[in-house]
Amino acid sequence: MTAYDAIVLAGGAAKRLGGADKPAVRVGGRALLDRVLGVCRDAGRTVVVGGRRATARPVVWAREEPPGGGPLAALDAGVRQVEAGAVLVLSADLPFLGERTVRQLIGTLGTSGREAALLTDAGGRDQPLVAAYRTEPLRRELALLATEYGSLTGLPLRLLTEELDLARIDSEPLASFDCDTWEDISAARARIRDHGNVLDEWITAVKDELGIELDVDTGVLLDLARDAAHGVARPAAPLTTFLVGYAAAQAGSGGPAAVAEAARKAAALATRWAEEAEQGAPGAGPAQASGPAGPDEGDAGEEAGRTG
Repeated sequence: MTAYDAIVLAGGAAKRLGGADKPAVRVGGRALLDRVLGVCRDAGRTVVVGGRRATARPVVWAREEPPGGGPLAALDAGVRQVEAGAVLVLSADLPFLGERTVRQLIGTLGTSGREAALLTDAGGRDQPLVAAYRTEPLRRELALLATEYGSLTGLPLRLLTEELDLARIDSEPLASFDCDTWEDISAARARIRDHGNVLDEWITAVKDELGIELDVDTGVLLDLARDAAHGVARPAAPLTTFLVGYAAAQAGSGGPAAVAEAARKAAALATRWAEEAEQGAPGAGPAQASGPAGPDEGDAGEEAGRTG
């Protein structure tokens, strides 16, 4: 994939949010800004234009002059800090933007020979803040606009995109969904808790919280947890998956292959454990083979005699 830097625009007054600090608003337990930073982790340098704040990963800070000067002024402040020949430009309020879309934007920019590749939403509208640009044409057009209008403050983004040779790609569902209102925030929070999304969202959130960049087969771990819960005891499920992770880390690489190997060993052990429980001791009856579920009938009778 083409090497690139990233610019994330995290300023603005958020008037429709009542002036709230929109980049810090949480969706799925993570700040909107951190969610966006997570999908451009492959960038060589990430520049955030806006007020300084704690972020989940290191960034370079920039600020437009004057603050609140609008997206073109913010973009100009950001592009002054980038070094790569391509730059990914994103707004900080895209809760569902995924790495696949980022790769598609950067890949299209690299293969098309165009000056920019941007997303179009379901309505066919251009999304210049979900886009990849060649750095020099971007700088050129910003400089020309500043000269023509005397300042970039308050100018609309369409003045920039009208001057560039664009490649357009269709948006994945919700990739360009942005959060401008509290209704948008509520819809985003509800969406990630849908049954079909919640597990992936949770795993991504945990990895970001722990600073882990590891892609593993979650199906393998879920199967292991099920086998441990059914074949041993319910509390064995989380404890076993924890130990698998620890063993993978101790193995040296700690990568997906190490996790898979540790999970395979633990799953085989859980299977042997379950088989022993089904077989029981030699000569044992069905009640004894079923495991230590509680006092047997004789114990129960003795207890009743003592308490009667």
